[in-house]
Parts: sequence; C-alpha cells; structure tokens
Amino acid sequence: MSAEAADREAATSSRPCTPPQTSWFEFVLEEALLEQHLQKPSPDPPPVQLIVQFLEQASKPSVNEQNQVQPPPDNKRNRILKLLALKVAAHLKWDLDVLEKSLSVPVLNMLLNELLCISKVPPGTKHVDVDLSSLPPTTAMAILLYNRWAIRTIVQSSFPVKQVKPGPPQLNVMNHIQQEKELTENILKVLKEQATDSILVLEGALKLNKDLYVHTIRTLDLLAMEPGMVNGETESSTAGLKISAEEIQCQVVCYDLGAIYFQQGSTNAAVHEKAKEKFFKTKELIAKNGSSSLHFTIDEERLAGYCQACEVLTSSSDDASQQATPYSKIHSCMKSGKYQDLVKIFLEDNLTLSLPEQFRQSVLRELFQKAQQGNDALDEVCFKVCVCNTVCDVLQGRIIDIQFCQLFLKPSKEKIDFLLEVCSGSINFESASEELKRRMAAFLKNLCLGMEDLQFVFMISSHELFIKLLKDDERKLLIDQMRKRSPRINLCTKPVTSFYDIPASASVNIGQLEHQLILSVDPWRIRQILIELHGMTSERQFWTISNKWEVPNVYGSVILGIKDSLTRDLVYILMAKGLHCCAIKDFVHAKQLFAACLELVTEFSPKLRQVMLNEMLLLDIYTHEAGAGASGERPPSDLISRVRGYLEMRVPDIPLRQVIAEECVAFLLNWCENEYLTMQVPLPLVQTNPYVKLGQLLAATCKELPGPKESRRTAKDLWEVVVQICSVSNQHKRGNDGRVSLIKHRESTLGIMYRYVEFCQFMRIFFFSLQEPLVLTTILSLFVKLHNVREDIVNDIAAEHISIWPSSIPNLQSVDFEAVAITVKELVSYALTINANNHFWLIIQADIYFATNQYSAALHYYLQAGAVCSDFFNKMVPPDVYTDQVIKRMIKCCSLLNCHTQVAILCQFLREVDYKTAFKALQEQNSHDAMDSYYEYIWDVTILEYLTYLHHKRGETDKRQIAIKAIGQTELNASNPEEVLQLAAQRRKKKFLQAMAKLYF
Repeated sequence: MSAEAADREAATSSRPCTPPQTSWFEFVLEEALLEQHLQKPSPDPPPVQLIVQFLEQASKPSVNEQNQVQPPPDNKRNRILKLLALKVAAHLKWDLDVLEKSLSVPVLNMLLNELLCISKVPPGTKHVDVDLSSLPPTTAMAILLYNRWAIRTIVQSSFPVKQVKPGPPQLNVMNHIQQEKELTENILKVLKEQATDSILVLEGALKLNKDLYVHTIRTLDLLAMEPGMVNGETESSTAGLKISAEEIQCQVVCYDLGAIYFQQGSTNAAVHEKAKEKFFKTKELIAKNGSSSLHFTIDEERLAGYCQACEVLTSSSDDASQQATPYSKIHSCMKSGKYQDLVKIFLEDNLTLSLPEQFRQSVLRELFQKAQQGNDALDEVCFKVCVCNTVCDVLQGRIIDIQFCQLFLKPSKEKIDFLLEVCSGSINFESASEELKRRMAAFLKNLCLGMEDLQFVFMISSHELFIKLLKDDERKLLIDQMRKRSPRINLCTKPVTSFYDIPASASVNIGQLEHQLILSVDPWRIRQILIELHGMTSERQFWTISNKWEVPNVYGSVILGIKDSLTRDLVYILMAKGLHCCAIKDFVHAKQLFAACLELVTEFSPKLRQVMLNEMLLLDIYTHEAGAGASGERPPSDLISRVRGYLEMRVPDIPLRQVIAEECVAFLLNWCENEYLTMQVPLPLVQTNPYVKLGQLLAATCKELPGPKESRRTAKDLWEVVVQICSVSNQHKRGNDGRVSLIKHRESTLGIMYRYVEFCQFMRIFFFSLQEPLVLTTILSLFVKLHNVREDIVNDIAAEHISIWPSSIPNLQSVDFEAVAITVKELVSYALTINANNHFWLIIQADIYFATNQYSAALHYYLQAGAVCSDFFNKMVPPDVYTDQVIKRMIKCCSLLNCHTQVAILCQFLREVDYKTAFKALQEQNSHDAMDSYYEYIWDVTILEYLTYLHHKRGETDKRQIAIKAIGQTELNASNPEEVLQLAAQRRKKKFLQAMAKLYF
C-alpha cells in the first residue's frame, strides 16, 4: 500500500461502514427477494446493475471435459437468471431512456432478444413479414420495443461521443473493452442493415387501432410456469401493462420515426419532410392527450428543437408562414443573402431574448468568415450584429466579447449613433428592472471612459437614454474626469497613433492575448492562450499580469513551487479565477475552473489534488446554500459525508484554509447534524479542532434546549468557552524606552482560541455562516447574557433562553465588555437578515438602540416586533413580547423624544397603570406629538378626567371639549361589563399602535 493510500485509509477508518450489497445468487435462491429489493427507495445494487449481473452470469461459456469452450448451456439456472433480468426490466416499465442510459448495446441487445424469445417470437423471424394485428398484444409490443430500440441505437451512434481519457494500461481491462467495442460494432452493422425493415415495422404500427400490453413481473411469472399450468391468461388481451393506441403512435412510433428520418436527412434532404410530419404529429398528440399520461417519456425540449430544425430545413424562401420564428428568419436571410435584415431580427430579439448566446455568436462567426472571403459589404453588418450581441450580453450580465472592443477601436459618429440606437431599443425603460438599468448605465459609462475624443463622449452623455440612466451629478463627474484624465485629449490635434494601429508584431499579439487571458473564464480557452503566450516568450511569469488574481498564501507557496512555468501559470490562474467566481457567486464558472484545475494537478501533485478537492467541497456547500438550501431542501447525503470526511481528514502536509473548516462546522449546524456533532464525531477531532469543539458545544446546547431542564450542563460548558475567549488579563511590560505599557494578553485554558483578533475574524466567518434559527438564538442569548452580567439594569437586553446561562463570572474585570457589545450588535443585525420577522430578535435590536440612546430607532424595532406577531396589531400582542419592561422602555423613548401624549397613552399598557408618569407627561406643554388628536386612543377614564381638569385650568376650551367627547363614549362607562371595557381598550390599543407604526416605520 502506498503512503497516500495508507493515509486515506487511516482518515476513513473511523467512518461507519455501508451495509454489504445483495449478491446476484441470493435472488436465484429466494424467489420473493427480487420484488422486495426493487421496492426499496434506493436499492443496492440498483436495478440496471442487476440486469447486467444476471445476463453476465447467464451468458458465461462452459468448459467440457476436453477443456473446450462451449456456449452457455440452456439449463434451469440460466433460464431463471434470464427471467430475473426480464423482471427487473419489467419493473422499470421497459423505459428505453433508462435502459439505454445505463446498459451497453450488447447487454440491451441480449435483453430484448430474450424478451422476443419469451414472447414466442421464433428466432430468425423477419419482423417486417409479421402481421402485428394478428399477434397477441404482448408479442406485438415486444416486436415494437425491439425495433424502436434498433432505430434509436442507429440514431444515437451517429452522434459524436467524447473519448474517455484512458487510465493506466491494464491488460485484462483493455481486452474486455476491445471485445465489447467489436461486439457493439457488429451489432450496429446488423441493425443498420435491417434499418429499412425496422422502419417498415414501425410504419405498420401506425395503422394499429388497438391497445397493446407490455410484460409485467406477473405475466413473466405466468410464462415461466411449467407447460400445462398456464390458464391462458398470458394470451389474453388484458394481461400486462396497458399501452393505449394514442401512446403507441405518439411515443413508440412517431417520435422515433421522426428521429431516424431526421438522421437520414443528412444524405437525403427530401426525408426531412417525413421527419417534420412525424415530429409535428407527436407534438399534436402530446397537446391532445398530455405528456403526463405517457408510460414512456418524451424529451419535450428536444422535440421542440427537432420541430424548429425541420421548420428551417423544409421552409422555402417565399413561404411567409414559415418565417414565424427568429431561427427560420435568420436561416432565410443567410440563405438568400439579405444580410441587412439580420440586424433588425437581432435588435428585436434583444427585447425578447429568445435566441441563445451560442447561436448569436455562431451567426456572427459565419458573417466574419464571409467578410474575410472578400465580401466587403458585410463589414458594416458584422459591426451591427456584434453591437446587438454586445448589448444583449450587457443586459444579461455577461462579459463583453473582445470582438466588440476590436471593432470599436476607431469610433465614429455613425458607429456611436447606431450603438445608442441599439441600447435604446433593447431596454423598455418603464418596465425594466433596476438591475438592467444599472448594467446599461455601467456599460455606457465605461464606454465613455475608454474614449479619448470628447466629442464622442458628449454624444453619449447628451443622449436621452444616458440622461435617464445617470443622475446629473454622476454625468458631471464623468465629464470632469474625462477633461482631467489625459493631456492628450484635445479636439484640435490629431490623436496619438493607437496601440492597435501599429503593424502586427510579437508584442502586439502578446498584449491582445493577455487581454483575453484576463477576461476569459473558459478553462480550455485559458489553457490555449497560455500555450500561445509561452510559445512567444519564456521570460515572463503570466500569473503576475493582473493584480486582481489572488491565491491564499497557504496555497501560493505550493503552486509557485511547480517547476514547469506553463503548468505553474495555468494552475495559479485557474485557481485565482475560480476563487474570484466563487466570491461573486458565479458558481457555474467556478465549478468549471476548479474541475479543470483538479484534472491538471491530479497528474503530478497529490497535495494539490487534495487542495482542489477541499475547495470544490467548499464550492458545493456555497452552491447548495445559495440554491436548494435557500428553499429549505436538505443537502444530499453525499455532501454531508464529504463534509464529515474533510473534518476527519488526517493527511499530513496538506495546506488547509481556515474558512473551509469553519464553513463545514457551520454547514453541519445549519442542517441540524447535532447527533453527529454530539455523539459520533471522533474525540481526537474535538480535542484538536477548535471549530469542531465550539460546534459540538453549540449542537449539544441546542439539542437539549427543548427539554424541561433546558440543558444546564452543556450550556455551562459553552458559556465557559466563550467567556474565556472574550477575557483579557492586564500585564505590565517594560518597553524599549523604559516606560511601562499596558497590553492585552489572551488566555484560553481550554485551548479553543488563542487571540482575540482570531476570535473576531472567526466570529465574522463562522457565526455569519449560521442560518439555523435555534443555533442563532442560542448564540445571541449567550452574548446577551454576557452583556448583562455587569448588572446595569438600565441597559439590560432581553433574549430567549437567557435563564440557562450562569448568572455570574468569577473575574468580572477580565471580560472585554466593549467587544461583547459589538458582537451582540453584529450578531443581531446578521440574524435579522436571515429572518426579519423574528420578534425576539427585533426586541434585542430595539434594546441595543435603547442602550445606545437611539430612541427613535428603538421605538421602530419595538413596534416592528409587536407588528410581526399580531398581524400588524389586528390581534393582541403576546404578553411575552410586550412585557412591562418593554412598555417602560417605549415610554422612556417617547419621553426623551418629547412625545408626552404618547407617554400617557403607553402608561395604560402596563399591568398597573402608571398614573404618576402619565399625569406628569400630560403637564408638559412642549410636546412634539399630535397631542389632542391622540385622545381618542385613551380608554382609562381617570386619565381622561385629569385631561379635562388640566385643559379647564389652562383655559384650553377646544382641547377640553375633545377630552369630554372622548370620556363621554358609552363603551367607556364604568357600569359596562368587563368584556365590553376590555374590548374598548383592545380596540384603542390596536388603533394607537398602528398610528405609531405609521409614524416610526
């Protein structure tokens, strides 16, 4: 065993083993085992693998006494194995899409021949000579199934196949591959010779007007019975799985015939008409009967593509009815030479965006080729189509192609006029999103910054679209930048010769290639460019040409240690671009770049291979969290296993990024893998990895929180760890100048964290990766309790589960409470980005603003907390949300904001009305709220009586009348039942809080 294999074995030795696979012979020994196995959610081995195993065992040759190889015997064992293979295919409902995807041509040929045999089709029978209408339904269906597979295999063999990269040469494996290849070629040869017969069989099936039946496990069991035991049911028209006549015409015949005719059309264009007829018939039948009723699936996107291709290939130049789609219009223009009409089509499509990027680029490439062949009239068309493509790329957030930059090296008034026309025609300003407007504005702004001639800049900046997209100050700032940018900008002098006007040379080519290298995110294009650059010069290090390419220091030393300069540049650039794409959430390109880098380094560096596997794990975590995870879908078990494997990895000398470990632990916490973190994680891992230790304590605390005793022990352990992280000890140290300076020294006896700076960085990465509400609530609760330990009642913050934490700290002076306060602020701000409607988190945010004297903001969050848990105050706010402490803080906020009438009304919300505070507030004459407009929200008669007296004493007659009107409402009569009084109070609470919300939201 190699050292690498030994390390890998050691790293995975502690993982639980998967249950062993069921062997093929067990299904032979126990008759009922196969159906039980196939009914499992994820049977192991899967059905298609069982088919291969059964047929492989049934087709093994035998050796006689003279050591001569004989064909496989036709004995009971082999017949049972073949029957088992047919049963598995019946379980899959004879779905050729599934079978073709997983079975090789020889295996599927053997399986379908066994189906013909058991369906009583004599070997050697020419299917074209058989009358399908006179056969039993299952027999006719078996013949149709075989001939469908035959023409599908012919069609599939005509498609180009990417060659599999060969591994290390192994004689037995190579012999097996060669034998299978020869066998496949022989079968294809026979199928192609019989293609005409197969087509005739399927054409004949279109005339069938009866339903057919395909074999099921039950009918196969009946056929396998001993002669004399069969009761005739297998010959019945009701045996097996029913396939209606419409489904036979739609899926079984029309679609497959269309595919074979389309394939034959490459050598005989007239056959495309037949293909078109079949595909449109399939489309019509699907529209009539619906695709959900089909037993056999149809790729409707592929069918639409076939229909579109047939429409283009069979349409005539004067047939206006066939010009409906952009594809057919473009095809007609290219065919007839009406190239000017292409611009209009592309401009119209910039609004609908129905043409894919690849198709647009292919049309432009064809136009460039025709222009290079001497058709000078196409230069203008090439430019205009390129502009349309570029604006389309801008609107969809893609990188601008280098061809546009080259065509716009020498701008002219006509070019800029057309560009502005395309930009205006490609965006519907009234309905366009802010993102589209932002992209278009950035494009026009960058275009201006890239021009030297101010005349052209003024053309763009004075255009109506530009004025709409950019504000006045942004436009003025842009023009000022253009004026000051370079002394060469002078409308009266001829511009300096452009870099691209210099005759072609090696330096020009290198500059162009470096530009493309910076812009490209296609790994194969990057590789090609680097090969060309290294062919021109061996002196430069091309990984240094952009200061935006950054690779973590922990990886940099390994990559820059690669001896071959081309390989070093390629690995560095692929990783840097992949990390950048990952950072901007372009996960598709990041995966392509990482995959290419992994394939490259696998050939020469096990260390870098593991690095790339680790980075791809992190990318998969980010991809899931941004995609399926955002909608609540659990990650696949494979991803969870890889995360565990990374944490348990013990491969020496592998450079590791701290962020990956943090994201792995956060990932497990987010998806409630508490059982693993608390019970299954290896002890050495907990002792050596601080993130796992903290994750384990968090998981244990969250796991026991719903219990009656609320996990005092695990909470205490977590508390001690966080307290030690946030603690400092004052030490006096003499400096070089002889003076004594005070320094902060971090102590952590548990070894969780070593420096406070590390903790701050860890907090921002690890805590801000958490999304599980209970975990966030627990972390918030802990830091809130730590914040409250100082016993500053005025600035105390409320939180859930706060009672589970210890109530004191042995050394209070050692805790850095300033850092704790900052942590609480950042944590609650982050938590509210995850769920802005969590009323307990909103109360914490409000308490923080209250403690920092931001009273208007505090009221905003107190009111928002009440609104989210009461349907905007249409229901009663729960008493555990608006506690007396919360109401008192709202009262203080209003008082300090000089809203004294609001203070008096809120005094009614307390369990015992605070008349002293209310009366004192009403005596204030300098109130900044609506004053008497709020009297209708007062339900306490005592307060209303005091108001009446107060206004009478001051001679404020109008306000006194408003107070008398409020107190005179019948529903406030003290003689009313308690229910009426409560209802009156609740109604006024609702209206007052809604009015406050409108004021402070």
